[in-house]
Amino acid sequence: MFDDLQDLSGTFSTTDVVVCLALSFVLSMMTGFVYRATHRNVSYSQSFVQTLVIVGMIVALILLVVGSNLARAFSLVGALSVVRFRNAIKETRDVGFIFLAMGLGMACGARFYTLAVLGAITICAVILVMHRFNVFHLNVQRQVVKVQVPAGEDHTPAIEDVLIGHTTEFELVSTESIRGGALNEVFYTVRMKKGVTPAKLVAAVQERTHGQRVSVLTGYDQTDL
Repeated sequence: MFDDLQDLSGTFSTTDVVVCLALSFVLSMMTGFVYRATHRNVSYSQSFVQTLVIVGMIVALILLVVGSNLARAFSLVGALSVVRFRNAIKETRDVGFIFLAMGLGMACGARFYTLAVLGAITICAVILVMHRFNVFHLNVQRQVVKVQVPAGEDHTPAIEDVLIGHTTEFELVSTESIRGGALNEVFYTVRMKKGVTPAKLVAAVQERTHGQRVSVLTGYDQTDL
């Protein structure tokens, strides 16, 4: 019975396997280090970076298995179609790194070693340059102004007079009734003029609203008086 078994490993040499997996590991590690170096937000995940390395090597292994055999390719597609990923991608750029790791693994598995190395170096260099020079950054810092005024009185004209003098643009977001209808809470989004501080804006609004509670929320600080 065992005489009918056939080992297909002879379609590639041990050297091919070692070089393929080693190169995919090195290039995936480089991708992981670039990801860590260019990550800005607090959503950094060590397990995600380790997964990038694992994905690169697994894809390389899969490509070795598939080779140029079309039947194996369709079989693997069917087998992998049952896999479902339930974790949401936290950042759009993470998808790019996943595809980069997969692409490098595919290049290594197909034994396009020069393509894999040059592709990894070029793409990682582009990522580092964009990170270093903050390419496509748009500095649109807006603040939220929250004003509490007594119900039954229209303080909107007075508030907007202050905003006209202290901001380059503003927009009324919402008006809410709070504290059982005793107060109205008004929200504006604004872009303050150069030289205008949150404290100065708060003081100006309070002066026109007779000392009512005013808050200015920004991306960097909060003035709440």
